[in-house]
Amino acid sequence: MFSWLRGSSKKEEIKLSVPEALEILHSSSDFLPVSIGDDENIFVMSYYKSLIDAQDLQEQFICSVKRARDDIKTLEDLKTYIPYEDVTITSDGKKVMDKLLEGYIAFQIYKEQKECALIKVLNIEGGFRTENDTENEFSVTGPKLGFVEDLDMNLYMLRKTFVTEKLSFKEVSLGNLSKSRIVIVYVEGITNEKHIENATERINNIDFDVVFDGSLLDQLLSDNQNTPFPLFLGTERIDRAIQTLINGQLVIFTSGSPYAITGPSSLFDFFISPEDYYLPWIIGSFLRVTRFFAVAFSIFASAMYVAVLTFHYEMIPKDLLGPLVYSRANVPFPPVLEVLFLEITIELLREAGARLPTKIGQTLGIVGGIVIGQASVEASLTSSVLLIIVALAALASFTTPTSRMSNTIRLLRFPFIILAAFLGGLGIVIGIVFLLVHLMRLQSLTSPYLAPLYPFRPKDMWGFLFRPPYNFSTARPAYLRPLSKWRYNPKRGNKTKDIDKE
Repeated sequence: MFSWLRGSSKKEEIKLSVPEALEILHSSSDFLPVSIGDDENIFVMSYYKSLIDAQDLQEQFICSVKRARDDIKTLEDLKTYIPYEDVTITSDGKKVMDKLLEGYIAFQIYKEQKECALIKVLNIEGGFRTENDTENEFSVTGPKLGFVEDLDMNLYMLRKTFVTEKLSFKEVSLGNLSKSRIVIVYVEGITNEKHIENATERINNIDFDVVFDGSLLDQLLSDNQNTPFPLFLGTERIDRAIQTLINGQLVIFTSGSPYAITGPSSLFDFFISPEDYYLPWIIGSFLRVTRFFAVAFSIFASAMYVAVLTFHYEMIPKDLLGPLVYSRANVPFPPVLEVLFLEITIELLREAGARLPTKIGQTLGIVGGIVIGQASVEASLTSSVLLIIVALAALASFTTPTSRMSNTIRLLRFPFIILAAFLGGLGIVIGIVFLLVHLMRLQSLTSPYLAPLYPFRPKDMWGFLFRPPYNFSTARPAYLRPLSKWRYNPKRGNKTKDIDKE
């Protein structure tokens, strides 16, 4: 009769009574049916003791029911005598099960009653952090507070920081085994309704058992799951989430995840740091351009070393040819094996440092890099010139503000190295062409991933490559198709008054 527990399609509608639903839940040891009152007025409440606030239940709910037990004749009477606003009366057993798993209690006048009242007595603070210092998206200037694992706390912090009546939340549930709460956040009058409808429809069409982190939802929502590029920008910073909302994008929260995912996202969004907007625009623009050059160097430096030493010796300057020949005089391996050895070594050091405790990981990264690098040069396994190039490329890959794009950049180095080993400079050009074609085909919530470069929009492109002054950043990105184009009026903002004329 209860075949839906073994997994059924969302279109099936199983009629389940309240007593049947409570009988199913009794199999768990932390599900308790408790009786209140005397022989004449015996009330029954059922709940998961691991989810509710026991002190609040005893001091507020049970005491209120005991004082008014002679006056409570129906479930409607209960609303008058208990100090709770979130009270729902229902006969739907499926709804009762879902609410009990969210931290509600089910109240019945008698055990076999077909209806029950659902009261929220959730333990909000149990097991969750109350604050986060954004250690993975750290910035020297700007706010340090970030999201936590508690969904309600995240929504509270977002609404407290972004104070406007246009901020809207849309909640849906996801997971055919465990119902995870998903909240879509947008700004009415700015966010295009097509983005909201598209995201909602995709979430409702997902058939998955348990979604316990935003990174899983990111992959399930992606237009293309066979790409190394992240199609949604994940962030733990409140200020970054607000910035995306102002531009006309969506922010999606998942219960149990300290990261919010934003979309539609562009490739250039992953190279923009919130700190750019807290610094003077000249400094912010310089740092952003440096970031783009660092990414290009990280991807192509090792591949160009392999191509030049394998096919294009004539490109080496005469002053550099002597030191380079002396550095590789005793290396027995071809350049491609030399590069792959060092690149894999760097990846092993990084993975080992990331999995160890913080202090040990930092020590391992510094000592291991110095010892292994010096030993490999002295053993003639690699050249000292290549060691410098690989080390700089590894450092350049970490200049991106998001770790997910940093992982993608590190991965892209390897196919370019292989192409350079077989075809030289032509292989690098072929790799760039394939990379551009792949990026042009990608979409984020049906929005072009390479926008505003493709399709080309010069006004938006200026705002992504540089951090423009605030009086030149009044328009929202056109590729997002926002309902309101302008953020503010620069003339009104820059207008000053003469004190003597007042």
